[in-house]
Amino acid sequence: MIVFWLVLTILFIIFATAKLKWHPFLVLILSAFLVALFYQVPLNTVAKTISDGFGGILGYIGLVIVFGTIIGLILEKTGAAIVMAETVIKVLGPRFPTLTMSIVGAVVSVPVFCDSGYIILNSLKETLAERLHVSSVAMSIALATGLYATHTFVPPTPGPIAAAGNLGLESNLGLVIMVVCGGDSGCCTGWLVVV
Repeated sequence: MIVFWLVLTILFIIFATAKLKWHPFLVLILSAFLVALFYQVPLNTVAKTISDGFGGILGYIGLVIVFGTIIGLILEKTGAAIVMAETVIKVLGPRFPTLTMSIVGAVVSVPVFCDSGYIILNSLKETLAERLHVSSVAMSIALATGLYATHTFVPPTPGPIAAAGNLGLESNLGLVIMVVCGGDSGCCTGWLVVV
């Protein structure tokens, strides 16, 4: 029965965000209340339990999220992402356009949420695809690969910091970065897929 309620909640999250276009934050809060009701958590403790969990997460990644959002706005408004792409193209040359797009995505995804990074870099992706005579689909996959590789594996992006905090490693982020990016694993994997 536990798995049934969990699957039902996940389906609700997917339906509400994808089909109904509700804001993900509101859907997750509503889902937390639904799960609490499904698992018969006492009504007088539901709100406190959710706020304690949410507050605990924001306690160690809140500032990172705020500063990352500010850096993302700066990248977007100043055109720094375009300059970064031009620099990578100069280093790699026009022979590796998908690798270029992936590297730019990986760098931008460190301070910016993955979905915001995609929106910021979408026009750049289209421009590079046209200029370098590459399929827009290939460039989209390359951009997504770079964004997701960094977003899911490399601190100080919010996801890995939250995971490190859940594992009790929030004071050892340097160790987490070394383990994740060491050798040919972690953040390098996404770039190898594109190449």
